[in-house]
Amino acid sequence: MFETFGFEEITAREVSVLFALGIGVLFGALAQLTRFCFRRALVGNDRRQAAGVWAMALAVAVLGTQAAVAQGWISFDGHRLMTSDLPLLAIAAGGLMFGAGMILTRGCASRLLVLAGSGNLRALLVVAVFAVAAHATLKGVLAPFRTALGSFTLPMGEQISLAALPGGALPWSAAITAAALLLALRSGNRAPALAGAALIGLLVPLAWAGTGFVLFDEFDPIAMESLSFTSPAADTLFFVIASSSIPAGFGPGLIGGVLLGALMASLFSGSFRWQSFETPRQTGRYLAGAVLMGAGGVLAGGCTVGAGLAGIPTLSLAALLALAFIALGGIGMNALLNAASSGSAESPATPSQQPAE
Repeated sequence: MFETFGFEEITAREVSVLFALGIGVLFGALAQLTRFCFRRALVGNDRRQAAGVWAMALAVAVLGTQAAVAQGWISFDGHRLMTSDLPLLAIAAGGLMFGAGMILTRGCASRLLVLAGSGNLRALLVVAVFAVAAHATLKGVLAPFRTALGSFTLPMGEQISLAALPGGALPWSAAITAAALLLALRSGNRAPALAGAALIGLLVPLAWAGTGFVLFDEFDPIAMESLSFTSPAADTLFFVIASSSIPAGFGPGLIGGVLLGALMASLFSGSFRWQSFETPRQTGRYLAGAVLMGAGGVLAGGCTVGAGLAGIPTLSLAALLALAFIALGGIGMNALLNAASSGSAESPATPSQQPAE
């Protein structure tokens, strides 16, 4: 569609950077104001409210994405989430690693990026190490580990998508949406929080349709993308250190936008404050978690947002499994930390009980 606009001095890729920047600013601001976080939804003291916010965003994301598919604007045929050979071992290992890592760092990749924008230097360092680990797993020293795990696959054919199951896409989309809405409406959240979550969810189909339909250029195609933070973090790292030879794309625009949006929202709400590490032990735990999340996010095919919030609306079985294993890894690591700290006098609260901020 992009070629019909008649632009001659700007390409679809260049526009995608600005588009991603706008999407990122909105996500960063909304996530800061609603405290959008999958970790909190699992193990936080306010997990009922946090789960409601996350579920409302998912419900809107599913509705919007499948509406765009029904309109014929986008299609996930051939998308990486719909690979017919399911890398089950990589997804399981990666999901468990990412889930464990987000407990150690007290936030998943998207939440830590938002916290970094609001002055949290711990989160900023974790995001940087996360990006390094992700890039190392994609193209660096950890790539052989990725390819070895990825070689164990389960042939799924068309069954990789829930849309290929009896009934087609409609009943499965309706079931996911209804369950998510029920959870959101019974979470005890006030209307403004749920409205903010709904707007976050709306960003998912907006990004899919923007990159896959509006900016589609058959002469110079770009990848169809939505909210995700593992691959974009790696792309942003590569762009920062080699921008003279590597042009920016959707990923760097999204990462920069989230930082900017979170900064603006935190300044506006008066919640901006500088924070750093308190002890060497805490630093080591956070860095270990960052490596686990970076490598795990690549192996699983995405983070809680890329494989979860944006992946599940595609009705991909791989995305559903990735989020399930992330949740399992998070719950397991949280249990281990609670057990380890039960007899320790070091701190009255475990890392999972302390607030992400």
